[in-house]
Amino acid sequence: MATALTRKDFVSDQEVRWCPGCGDYAILAQVQKTMPEFGIEPHKVVFISGIGCSSRFPYYMNTYGFHTIHGRAPAIATGLKVTRPDLDVWVVTGDGDGLSIGGNHLIHVLRRNVDLKILLFNNRIYGLTKGQYSPTSEVGKITKSTPAGSVDFPFNPITVALGAHATFVARSVDVEQKHLGEMLKRAHEHRGASFLEILQNCNIFNDGAFNDLSDKGIKADHQLVLEHGKPLIFGKNRDKGIRMVGMRPEVVTLGQNGVTEKDLVVHDETNLALAFMLGNFEAPMPTPVGVFYAVSRPTYDNAMNQQLEEAKAKQGPGDLAKLLQKGDTWSVN
Repeated sequence: MATALTRKDFVSDQEVRWCPGCGDYAILAQVQKTMPEFGIEPHKVVFISGIGCSSRFPYYMNTYGFHTIHGRAPAIATGLKVTRPDLDVWVVTGDGDGLSIGGNHLIHVLRRNVDLKILLFNNRIYGLTKGQYSPTSEVGKITKSTPAGSVDFPFNPITVALGAHATFVARSVDVEQKHLGEMLKRAHEHRGASFLEILQNCNIFNDGAFNDLSDKGIKADHQLVLEHGKPLIFGKNRDKGIRMVGMRPEVVTLGQNGVTEKDLVVHDETNLALAFMLGNFEAPMPTPVGVFYAVSRPTYDNAMNQQLEEAKAKQGPGDLAKLLQKGDTWSVN
């Protein structure tokens, strides 16, 4: 009988080198803690990253891994998963790496529904290059590259993923360890492209960006935890909720003006329109965390390998040397 895996099996011998207090430490710890529960040996797991603070991740996992080039982790991960469908492939990226130079690669890996687990660390800043604004930085953000304030309207990672028709879209927060673990498990269980945005603090260049979701004293009033089949309720006293007034959502207080749980919206992970609505929540609406959308659709890697098997069955295994010499050829002296 195989020995049960533990966290130590997934911890590499490399010194973890992020700034003290970085939210990446919390994410790494939870990933290492959760991985043994999947029952997959480390040599069958691969972490692939691009460029950025988050992209140091593969060094710290005692698995196979690639620290690739800026924004191209989804493309490399696609090639690996298609040729080695037996491997458990994860992509680690950031708001800069994944949504700027890598935006094209990200939307297409989601659209294709490649069976990958994609973790996007969102700290709303470029940390590795020392504090420039990123695609998710808010309008007016003052940084070294926007001294007068950013005029760019930011990307919303959740709605970008939903717009690409990703089959699994979720969000968690770096310090919410229990919830993050649950989202990692849900992402891993899903067959297809799993997209998990992790709101992550950069205490050097953008400290407190998500303080309303991590401060124990106030987070309950700002964080809406999504649970399939349950009404949208939040608040320190669990007395706030979301109901629809016509086509618009609004925050209501249970018990006031006759409002009860029956008046509230019930979360449905299979409802794309509802997922888009929740993904677009902005203050004073609460910030949703949890699974926005989860549906089943054939995966790209499985479909491609099925095509290959059908072609082999019809035409034989093929001969690369013969193919290269087929048709018109010529020699250059």
